[in-house]
Amino acid sequence: MDKLKMETPDITVQNIEKIGELFPEAITEARGADERIKKAINFETLRQLLSSDVLEGDEAYEFTWVGKKASMVEATRPIRKTLRPCVDESVNWDSTENLYIEGDNLDVLKLLQESYLGKVKMIYIDPPYNTGHDFIYNDRFEMNQEDYDEQIGLFDDEENKNFKENADSNPRFHSDWCSMMYPRLKLASMMLSDDGVIFISIDDNEQTNIKEICNQIFGTSNFVANIIWKRKRGRDNSAKWFSKSHEYLIVYAKNKNCFTTNYLPLDLETQKAYRNPDNDYRGPYRVLGCWARGTQGGVRYDYKSQSGQYFSERLWLLSRDNLKKLDIENKLIIHGDKVYRKMFINENKGKIPETLWDNVSNAANASDEIKKIFSKIIFDTPKPIPYIIEMLRIASEPDSLVFDFFSGSATTAHAVMQLNAEDGGHRKFIMVQLPEACDEQSEAYKAGYKNICEIGKERIRRAGNKIKTEIEEANAQVTADGETKTVPDIGFRVLKLGDTNMKDVYYSAQDYDQQMLAGLEDNIKEDRTDRDLLFGCLLSWGLPLNLPYTTETLDGCTVHTYNDGDLIACFDKKVPEGVVRAIAGRKPLRAVFRDAGFASSPEKINVEEIFKLLAPNTRVKVI
Repeated sequence: MDKLKMETPDITVQNIEKIGELFPEAITEARGADERIKKAINFETLRQLLSSDVLEGDEAYEFTWVGKKASMVEATRPIRKTLRPCVDESVNWDSTENLYIEGDNLDVLKLLQESYLGKVKMIYIDPPYNTGHDFIYNDRFEMNQEDYDEQIGLFDDEENKNFKENADSNPRFHSDWCSMMYPRLKLASMMLSDDGVIFISIDDNEQTNIKEICNQIFGTSNFVANIIWKRKRGRDNSAKWFSKSHEYLIVYAKNKNCFTTNYLPLDLETQKAYRNPDNDYRGPYRVLGCWARGTQGGVRYDYKSQSGQYFSERLWLLSRDNLKKLDIENKLIIHGDKVYRKMFINENKGKIPETLWDNVSNAANASDEIKKIFSKIIFDTPKPIPYIIEMLRIASEPDSLVFDFFSGSATTAHAVMQLNAEDGGHRKFIMVQLPEACDEQSEAYKAGYKNICEIGKERIRRAGNKIKTEIEEANAQVTADGETKTVPDIGFRVLKLGDTNMKDVYYSAQDYDQQMLAGLEDNIKEDRTDRDLLFGCLLSWGLPLNLPYTTETLDGCTVHTYNDGDLIACFDKKVPEGVVRAIAGRKPLRAVFRDAGFASSPEKINVEEIFKLLAPNTRVKVI
């Protein structure tokens, strides 16, 4: 039986395979850093095959920074890590479809690639704005300080520094930030569905750079909008030049030809314009003129109404067929020589989103929201819930998967649950946050929260309970024939980034001799539970992490069935043949056992034969 890989895919190898399918002549072999022969690309041959399409010379329109190549490599570099379940910190572990993941989002994005490739409808992120403070994502790019200093020209010929260490003029000030963002956005783009979209909050400091990075990753043709959000009310008269009151929300689609924006609900002011003076059974309506005036254009024709009134050589806004249809449907109002149409409120699709958001909550409201939940402001820079809900209304469907890998105080999770409560949707969220330590002098630390993840998880718990209570109280007031609301999914599974479940021997058995192997009874680390191993297998096999599963005991062995047979796993040692036959009899899509679960090679071969007989379409592997 083959072993599960138990590491993230090597995207570089995948890209070489894709190029090889298009240009097999460009594929060669080379010795890698590990001294092994592997496939490689002959770029000179590829250059010839592409002929004049290859850029010639040094001049070209491009966006670059010091460290860009290393950050591109980092996006494709495989890792040997896993996500470890933490049931005690979760809410409704068995039934929820939401995820909260603790860990560096670059590693988490790599781990989620195969499980969520092309499955995310909407991403929202609020990354560090790089305002002068060191951000804490210290990625391991292959460039030492000496090489970096040389590339950016830090020293002149006399070894004097050309700029101050922390000044904005220092290219590393922006380069480090670009190198941090590029691989994360590259990996995130691969998780978006064809009709998916990403929203990125940013301010003036890196707004230009984030757009250039997105142009390279998503393509300039997939730029959707640059929204200006008025985050601050009032004026700061202490500002040196201008009182800054806005931020940006950059929007890119995975494929703009597939992406459509939802119309937003009508505001109260617009709804007031719809009235029903004649008690039309179809409800409130607005009155719109049907004739063309000024520069409106129009179509000229005669028309005789259903009531017999004749209009000669009139210039109409509607075609004759459409005007007749409205007349037949009793939607025309005729006053003398004027013809109006009724537009009912239920015919109005809503409002097309605008790029100026000056009435979608503000930063002060966000602080109030945090205070209502925790009784004090324990997070400095939250985004307001209505702000995130506006994005959800524009870009998500009722069953969409929403992803935020700079989760912060988990406003996105709160907004998803709140909108689901309002419209009956079943949106699911995945939150990812680095467990950044809270300052010991902060209100959060004094309140008992040691890191940002603790704040985020507690916010989801409290917000979920509040939503549940409000719905239950409202339902209690509904009469017997009234309509009640359903409590949305307010739970979440907590997973924490950790090192691999497997010992080194699992990945490099060739480096161990027989005497060394004799002292190793198992490939798996001693501190790992069945649940750790199950979720490690889900990642390795590219299965979503938010589906239901059951655990049962068969003949003394623990058997896990994931999503009704997507995978069945048994990690016990010395698994009896009867258990193997029982698992095979259920014909799962995948089955996995512990390599040490079989005392000998003949026993392992017997397992393969059982599956060939009872479940020939099941893929069987070991760890």
